[in-house]
Amino acid sequence: MDPNVLPADLPAPADDGAGAHLVGAVLPSVPLSATDGTRVDVAALAGRTVLYAYPRTGVPGEPALDEDWDLIPGARGCTPQACDFRDHHGDLEAAGARVLGLSTQDTAYQREAAERLHLPFAILSDADLALTRALSLPTLEVAGQVLVRRLTLVVDDGVVTHVWYPVFPPHTHAEDVLAWLRSNPR
Repeated sequence: MDPNVLPADLPAPADDGAGAHLVGAVLPSVPLSATDGTRVDVAALAGRTVLYAYPRTGVPGEPALDEDWDLIPGARGCTPQACDFRDHHGDLEAAGARVLGLSTQDTAYQREAAERLHLPFAILSDADLALTRALSLPTLEVAGQVLVRRLTLVVDDGVVTHVWYPVFPPHTHAEDVLAWLRSNPR
């Protein structure tokens, strides 16, 4: 399995309404470890932040978390999604937003992906599920691990102003976010 390539028959996730409560939510103060060695409290960031959350990145040559990973709607596509945000990073910044990623993987695991994929933004670790639980983010459990479902939040000065959930397809999602940012400047 190559985590950079999406299967043609990837199942699309259904909107189960688990992200509907997030628009207007005030983020709680939850400092998280970041792949750049800092701790980031998204609630305290001034300006506009695009926080994209995903289940987990894969490592080339290592098996998926579950042998049926590709069959779980919304699970596959984390690496292509990260690369899409990487490739559009300059345009997203020009549209007035900083970009951060979020998963429940630990920082060391995330750092490997951030370095391998040459990500110009930090990935935040919510390994203890503090932010996930505080915001009631949609999750799934696979192989005994709680993972956040793929969603993207636009956060303006600590308040969620827009949500994409579910996100599909993941490998072109940054383009959707960029179009929204351009149509909704601060």
